[in-house]
Amino acid sequence: MVILDIAELIPRDHLLRQINQMVSFDFIYDLVAPYYSYEWGPMHWGHLTTEDFIHWERLPAALAPDQPFDAGGCFSGGAVELADGRQLLMYTRVQRERDKEGILRDIQTQCVAIGDGLNYEKYSCNPVLDKDDLPEGGSEADFRDPKMWRETDGTYYAVIGNRTPDGSGAILLYQSADCLKWNYVRTLDASHNQYGKIWECPDFFSLDGRQILLTSPQDMYPMGLEFHAGNNVLCLLGECDPQSMEFRRQAAQAVDYGLDFYAPQTLLSPDGRRIMIAWMQNWATAGAKPARCRWFGQMTLPRELFLRDGRLCQRPVRELEACRGQRVLHQNIPVCGEVNLPGVQGRVLDLTVTIRPTGCEGCRWFRIHVARDDTHDTIIRYKPNESTLKIDRTRSGLPHDIVHTRSFLVRPQNGALKLRIILDRFSVEVFVNDGEQAASSVIYTRQEADAITFEADGQALIDMEKYDLMVE
Repeated sequence: MVILDIAELIPRDHLLRQINQMVSFDFIYDLVAPYYSYEWGPMHWGHLTTEDFIHWERLPAALAPDQPFDAGGCFSGGAVELADGRQLLMYTRVQRERDKEGILRDIQTQCVAIGDGLNYEKYSCNPVLDKDDLPEGGSEADFRDPKMWRETDGTYYAVIGNRTPDGSGAILLYQSADCLKWNYVRTLDASHNQYGKIWECPDFFSLDGRQILLTSPQDMYPMGLEFHAGNNVLCLLGECDPQSMEFRRQAAQAVDYGLDFYAPQTLLSPDGRRIMIAWMQNWATAGAKPARCRWFGQMTLPRELFLRDGRLCQRPVRELEACRGQRVLHQNIPVCGEVNLPGVQGRVLDLTVTIRPTGCEGCRWFRIHVARDDTHDTIIRYKPNESTLKIDRTRSGLPHDIVHTRSFLVRPQNGALKLRIILDRFSVEVFVNDGEQAASSVIYTRQEADAITFEADGQALIDMEKYDLMVE
């Protein structure tokens, strides 16, 4: 059994929505139960299972804030399988207390529950980690989001986000023999005010011979086109000494370059793949949804992680290919101005486009328009001379004054750029050059807007392969 915790809600009609009788993977995520409200409120843990990461069965909620010690909500955390086959969930409890000055503030501690995969019972001695387990100067108000794993020798580890005395983020490492009594080991890495403030939702794992630390910083300042201002997801690549558990950072990169991506978590599948799923939203856009929207937040497609040329790369899980319908293929199509291609339209599809600028004057920009009608349009724009890709959802149905465009650097291969676009009813996920980069964005365009066109200022040749995704 493989278990994963992720924050927030899945929309009812996202690609991950289908219900089948499948039980191989557990996907456990925090939610406001839909029979309570579609708005933010006391946090619960939902529970879904799947065999293929595409079709899901909803089970009863795994955790609810039903005890005095967690009445403020059962917030983000992780899960692990114990040696006896039971599952242990660790979550962040939030409780309001008055400090020495009499000011109310949230105090965060870690609690656990143990169960059989369907029913979970909270530990009578919760919390298992509190302020007494913090290193000197650690913040009890920003101590959250535990992610656990079990080493081959049976030792359990957990990484937890925290804030350091300099006011910025850090990831703390804890160790346990039974998941109930935990000891602080060390600070794995810290921001030192370089990469934002509090570091949330950490994950720590090995991949292709390297050690990866993922975390979601808040309040970052922009760094060129690699990191934007605000909420980001940071990947730190390095080495970890197995004895001392000292992590030596060697490189840093963004994980997703789109408008909506936060708090990713991973699991290791039985066939050895490292699978990542993230909240397709962020704190700046979480409340930006149309009136009477009957769901709150959504998740990205599950993605396979791998390293290439020293970078963390990602692609949609291969199981998605089993959902492909009829293939539409166009090759060496010249684009100058705007072009419509036969058989290329739709709202739930898998579209791959390879762009090769041509002509003596080159191509100043190339645009792919999706989810389009007379009113709506979502644009993916490539500027070859700048090697930049831009996601623009200004006309994608969001009636809120939030960030609608984002640009990032890409690396053309022999002059060509390859884009794989997974378009769903309320989302666009773009994968560049077979997974070298990804960009995720929420859209709220009406479903009748299903036109797809290609446009060039200059000249370009394109190859295009399109599949409708059959997920009913």
